[in-house]
Amino acid sequence: TSANVPIDELMAIIDNALENGYAVNWSADVSEKGFRYNDGFAIIPAESLDEVAGSDMAHWTGLTKEQLAKMSQKVTGPMPEKTITQEMRQKAFDNYETTDDHGMVIVGIARDQWGNKFYKVKNSWGERGKYKGFFYASEPYVRYKTMNIMVNRAAVPQAIADKFSNL
Repeated sequence: TSANVPIDELMAIIDNALENGYAVNWSADVSEKGFRYNDGFAIIPAESLDEVAGSDMAHWTGLTKEQLAKMSQKVTGPMPEKTITQEMRQKAFDNYETTDDHGMVIVGIARDQWGNKFYKVKNSWGERGKYKGFFYASEPYVRYKTMNIMVNRAAVPQAIADKFSNL
């Protein structure tokens, strides 16, 4: 069975799968400036503080517009990320800003020093990079740049699976 689900349900399926011991086959866009495989991470840098929300915002609110612009142009590590909505994701899909570049496997969940969620991803490009074949994709990255996933049907939360019963 395949289904097009809203982003919040997609994320719930990914989280439920991982929390119950299932890996997630993940197809995503890896052509973003925030995709830094050799550095071990993938993020969606914010270009203005208006795009930032959530638990780590306090770490970034003291930045000037110029500092934020400089950070977003040179992605080297932790920085403020965009808050991704269903509408943003759909627009990026519709205008071909998000395309199906690469298939990988999400194998776990991790947290950074501020408690922000990242997904541990196994890449197929060999054992290179900081984490020898793995990298960490931020939750905003996964919300924004996922094209599709494939999971064992037992990994889908029951409330979501019930919606598929007519497919």
